[in-house]
Amino acid sequence: MGSARPAGAAPMEPAWGAVFSLTLGVFGLVTAEFLPASLLTPMAADLHMTEAMAGQAVTATAMVALVASLLISAATRRIDRRHVLLAFSVLLLVSNLMVAFAPDLLSLLVGRVLLGVALGGFWAMSAAIAMRLVPEAMIPRALSMIFSGVSAATVFAAPVGSYLGDLLGWRAVFLMAGGLGFVALVAQFLTLPRMAPNGHTSLRTLGEVLARPGVGFGMLSIILVFTGHFALFTYVRPFLETVTGVGISGVSGILLGFGVANFAGTYLGGALLERSMRLTLAVMPLTMGLLGLGLAALGGSPVVASALIALWGVAFGAVPVAWSTWITRTVPDEAESAGGLFVAAVQLAIATGAAAGGAIFGITGASGVFGVSGVVLLLAAMVVLGGVRTRAVAVAA
Repeated sequence: MGSARPAGAAPMEPAWGAVFSLTLGVFGLVTAEFLPASLLTPMAADLHMTEAMAGQAVTATAMVALVASLLISAATRRIDRRHVLLAFSVLLLVSNLMVAFAPDLLSLLVGRVLLGVALGGFWAMSAAIAMRLVPEAMIPRALSMIFSGVSAATVFAAPVGSYLGDLLGWRAVFLMAGGLGFVALVAQFLTLPRMAPNGHTSLRTLGEVLARPGVGFGMLSIILVFTGHFALFTYVRPFLETVTGVGISGVSGILLGFGVANFAGTYLGGALLERSMRLTLAVMPLTMGLLGLGLAALGGSPVVASALIALWGVAFGAVPVAWSTWITRTVPDEAESAGGLFVAAVQLAIATGAAAGGAIFGITGASGVFGVSGVVLLLAAMVVLGGVRTRAVAVAA
């Protein structure tokens, strides 16, 4: 693959093949992450456990991803970034195979732990890696391409996962996800250049970034927004089956509507960010909060539930784009460390949302989960309006 690219050096020519291989990796990782949301019911039945217990597969992945996002850059600071990224794709492949053949909850959780390592590590480094694959002027386009993998996975994982799970079984779906991991591994092996490690990232750097004015407050806002979303999203299938009363075809159709709307929301977010970052950061959770309360109250109607969940998809589509842009503007000089903190905040939120959602689901059912999610998202909107900064924060002298 040639000589190693110096740490922090922007190339003269864009390596679009390598960027596309990262997009494939994102698609595989996010698909695997979201599959339990659409396969929760058959997974729980096959493994002889409650849906709330099966939902902890999401919690396990998120908690490990949280730790990995904080530690992976420092732990691998002397290793070529090409090798690190290839290792993540190997973990993705092995994780899906372990889940597909899991005989019990423990085996399932071990497989999901491996996914968490790959997920947290990859997302923590993705923005910084993109900066080393294309010239500076093309970085926004490269990041846009990488994030399209998230949108594509959102469209694919939930509706296709639920449909194929009903047709072929949930284990077959995870085998297919393993195939995605293999394709990403091969593409990255063929296209990623050698990238010399920087050797400087440390846990102290993470603390210094977090201590900058406004960064901690922004992280709290991120946690609230993503907690509200994932508490709802993890239990969307049980909600549609028990509250809305639709069958598998209805669930697949509604989740497909969510995915397509989510894809559109990523572009809406970009347009809104050009007008006002603060407004975008606040309007999205405000909208999602109102939709969550609306679903809790009116979700018994399939038409209403379909429309509200599609609108939820539009609103959430703008959220990762908006907060990622916020990170790059407020901490532009520490992309890898700030990326680790961002991923840690999101993964903490996923774990909290899935765990709290499971507890609430066991007490009040799916409607209770959706109502609490709505309240948390309204709180997030108020926090954003109350104190999130949208300009670069200087390093303390």
